[in-house]
Amino acid sequence: MGKQQRYSCTACGATHSKWSGRCEACGAWNAIVEEAPLSAGPASKGLGGARGARVALSDLASAEAPPPRTVSGLAEFDRVLGGGLVDGSAILVGGDPGIGKSTLLLQAAAKLAQAGLPTVYVSGEEAAAQIRMRARRLGLGAAPVRLAAETNLRDILTTLDAERPRLAIIDSIQTMWLDTVESAPGSVAQVRAAAHELTTFAKRRGISVIMVGHVTKDGQIAGPRVVEHMVDTVLYFEGERGHQFRILRAVKNRFGPADEIGVFEMTGDGLTEVANPSALFLSGRETPTPGSVVFAGIEGTRPVLCEIQALVAPTPHAQPRRSAVGLDGGRLAMILAVLEARCGVPFTGLDVYLNVAGGLRVTEPAADLAVAAALLSAREDTELPLDTVVFGEISLSGAVRPVGQTETRLKEARKLGFARAILPEGSKTGASDGEPVQAIPDLPTLAGDIFGAG
Repeated sequence: MGKQQRYSCTACGATHSKWSGRCEACGAWNAIVEEAPLSAGPASKGLGGARGARVALSDLASAEAPPPRTVSGLAEFDRVLGGGLVDGSAILVGGDPGIGKSTLLLQAAAKLAQAGLPTVYVSGEEAAAQIRMRARRLGLGAAPVRLAAETNLRDILTTLDAERPRLAIIDSIQTMWLDTVESAPGSVAQVRAAAHELTTFAKRRGISVIMVGHVTKDGQIAGPRVVEHMVDTVLYFEGERGHQFRILRAVKNRFGPADEIGVFEMTGDGLTEVANPSALFLSGRETPTPGSVVFAGIEGTRPVLCEIQALVAPTPHAQPRRSAVGLDGGRLAMILAVLEARCGVPFTGLDVYLNVAGGLRVTEPAADLAVAAALLSAREDTELPLDTVVFGEISLSGAVRPVGQTETRLKEARKLGFARAILPEGSKTGASDGEPVQAIPDLPTLAGDIFGAG
């Protein structure tokens, strides 16, 4: 019996048993190509073929030294990496166009090169003269970073093999192409093959490789998801175009904690580090305002306080608007439904707008109680005291559930001058008897006792 042929879509990566003009998974036309079969060697003949080499095994008790790290000098960048750059690691950095990915990596490359780490920066999107111009604008023109403008991955790997740098930056993975893959640069097949070659090269030569990845309109790194599985670390560079703050977030890290964040401020001289993001996100709060609530959150290992703002206004339309910036819209809809069903607070005929100040994006469920407090404060036109923080998770029954790292959240709040806290009942606060901590069991208590609603 002959070998079964396999076909894959270069747009979405779906596999098919036969060729067709249109991919049934994503609807792309003329994107299905035949996959090259594995070479017919002894290993492909099953267990009856030639025997392979024996693999060395170890037990869980084996003690190994932690991997050595190289500190870049950008403290926020090093924090997100878990303490510095690990030799032989593959890192993928994604973000919206123009958010500052190339600026961040050029600054990190210059810092590492100035510290004595041989560094090569390869751009497939810009000419070397454009990179030099940006470096001079950032005050990094004298940094000993080696530059190249190339997209042929075979030539790039040959150059890196000859130069033997300690760090190579590839900007971007979507512009690289392999002559062994019959598809256009940026296609699923090309991105997957290029990422595999670069990751394998990094492990084999002990060179750290940072790859820049474009993102789709949904905010995910473009290309097959398998690329994120290949690399050791996946970082997202986030931020709103209208704000000067940028968040570098680790969503995967084999050498450190995931969900760690680093905060930067975009200035005319490049990205500057923000050592105390809580103070920056809360700047400009001089007087109490209805709809304004401070949320004590946790990003990775760092407590971050931010302001959640809500506006509730009568709508002139038949269908009220529900808009959220910095928070999942589905979470907002759920909290509005719980407020109406469990607390008797209707939002019918009212437009609802929610915003996380400073361009920060909040994803943890601990923000539920702060969002509900902001909505009630805006609807009842009642403000909370300026020295109050709020956090807790809301269930569909209206109960308020305790969240983790309560003491860490309160410690950060005290450090910034907050004296009161509204939190779930049963939270381990470690507070003294005289400390004004208000624990509430459910959402109706918040609505009735604090805002007089419901």
